[in-house]
Amino acid sequence: MDRLARSASVQYRLSWVSGKLCGGLFHGLLTDRKTELITGEIRSKVDKIWDAFWTGGVSNPLEVMEQITYLLFIKRLDDLHTLEENKANRTKKPMERRTFPEGEDAKNRSYEDLRWSRFKHFEPKEMFEVVAEHVFPFLRTLGGDGSTYAHHMKDARFTIPTPALLAKVVDLIDAVPMEDRDTKGDLYEYMLGKIATAGQNGQFRTPRHIIELMVQLTAPTPKDVICDPACGTAGFLVAAGEYLREKHPEVLRDAKLKKHFHGDMFHGFDFDSTMLRIGSMNMLLHGVENPDIVYRDSLAQEHGAEEERYSLVLANPPFAGSLDYESCAKDLLQIVKTKKTELLFLTLFLRLLKPGGRAVIIVPDGVLFGSSKAHKTLRKMLVEDQKLDGIISMPGGVFKPYAGVSTAIVLFTKTNSGGTEHVWFYDMLADGKSLDDKRTELLPPEKQGPAPTAKLTGDEHAKNNLPDILQRWSKRDKSERKNQRTAQSFCVPKSDIVEQGYDLSINRYKEVVHEEVEHRPPQAILDELESIEKEITRGMKELRGMLK
Repeated sequence: MDRLARSASVQYRLSWVSGKLCGGLFHGLLTDRKTELITGEIRSKVDKIWDAFWTGGVSNPLEVMEQITYLLFIKRLDDLHTLEENKANRTKKPMERRTFPEGEDAKNRSYEDLRWSRFKHFEPKEMFEVVAEHVFPFLRTLGGDGSTYAHHMKDARFTIPTPALLAKVVDLIDAVPMEDRDTKGDLYEYMLGKIATAGQNGQFRTPRHIIELMVQLTAPTPKDVICDPACGTAGFLVAAGEYLREKHPEVLRDAKLKKHFHGDMFHGFDFDSTMLRIGSMNMLLHGVENPDIVYRDSLAQEHGAEEERYSLVLANPPFAGSLDYESCAKDLLQIVKTKKTELLFLTLFLRLLKPGGRAVIIVPDGVLFGSSKAHKTLRKMLVEDQKLDGIISMPGGVFKPYAGVSTAIVLFTKTNSGGTEHVWFYDMLADGKSLDDKRTELLPPEKQGPAPTAKLTGDEHAKNNLPDILQRWSKRDKSERKNQRTAQSFCVPKSDIVEQGYDLSINRYKEVVHEEVEHRPPQAILDELESIEKEITRGMKELRGMLK
């Protein structure tokens, strides 16, 4: 799924998902994931849940998503408890892990009544009382006082306004099949898409197919340590996890790799508590037990503890904003003095990456050709001090209807010792959807995305460039070097980039072919005009003679 571009980042660890709470949540071998769309029936049920909130008076899409997230987690807690009960019954042994304690809570309500399978049968008024006065206080204390989980959930608030709405939503959620990871993940991403559709809160979602393209360009490995410093709903981290499941199934077979995958691989920062909860649930429902989704204001906090910690950065950071020097982390300003968030984030990525680490990020086109000292300094740093690998120019409609800004994907490797010899450029003209506000799909589902299941014809390639991007990217050090600059992709030597003042816009280097048109000699045109004029004069004389 995907992510919502926001204005900075993170720090808050969800150790609660594994260990005490989730136990064996997603353990065991999981089959390679083949991305499937949720069925029309499930989609219809989700739409009904969403409509119920809106007709019930909850119109803020983020609030709707947050309340759904709480309810999904409450349901999952009961599922975990039921699994442990069944295990205890089979083995004739006491339960090893109890999500819901025995006895009663502080308000003398049996903990059994706090379980989804129990309260979903209550009358609406009693259900409302149990969820509001017992279940949510219980959520805020899970994990023990002072635990990271308790800290993360301490501000969880139940805001569904009426018993009737709660009862309706519980019934609708209960009717949605949530048995396997693929369904849960796709379902949650479909709901996340509704936040973007609502277009509120100044947020926009990075399209899933663009996220998948960026992940495949960097090809995460089982030993990578991956970070998105402006993670929103954790779309990039989710996509990286799905890529690893499909391309490297050993990540869930090898005990050491599995522990790394579930605990140390994924790191996301955001400074919005709602985004932290939603992003964490997104990762959980996609089968990552203990992602490091944490509160952190990426541009304001110092980064000493995070410096050179990550081997892969995937991000669509917020841009077109400015910060005061006083509120910006001093270690970033030491590298480049600017108030522009897009430049500060790029500087941050250089600081977070370990030598040999790679990054794929989205930037506004202005980063590539801006004339300020900060712009030029940063571009020179990428070319001279690091290894700039590629620039993919994207059409302006990719983020419509939320933003029409032209953007590019930048790929680089941190070396601290240079290494740029050639920079690969690609001119993306189409991504499979119309570039207007409707973003209508131009091809059937099997021919969409960077890895379509059906082969594209030449005409269809013109509607979806993403598979071609991946194919050409793999040849950037070989046959792509021979391409003329009139082609859709080509390589530019470092010396040419230096000569152009480190300008990285594709239009600076792309050559346009002007079709040769042969024009008749001027004298021939004049002779023809004279002949036509004589013919007209002769005709006029004949006409006058006939009239006499």
